Amino acid sequence: MSERFEFKPKGVCSRNMIFELNGDVIESLTVEGGCNGNLKGIASLIKGKKIDDVIESLDGICCGPRPTSCPDQIARALKSYTAAR
Repeated sequence: MSERFEFKPKGVCSRNMIFELNGDVIESLTVEGGCNGNLKGIASLIKGKKIDDVIESLDGICCGPRPTSCPDQIARALKSYTAAR
């Protein structure tokens, strides 16, 4: 059974991330704001992947001089989700 999880990213252009999760697997990700094409690509690449694998791949990625990025915020969102479970 899928569960919806929303996350408000900080320090990036995107405004909201909406995940559909089934246990430890990502069914979908929709991002409001940010670089539309890049974020659709990332959402496509993480679909069907395990949460821990996505965290490992995206955690710590920076965007230019910023200390975070949309991929890093996805990892932070997923960490927040797993910590709350």
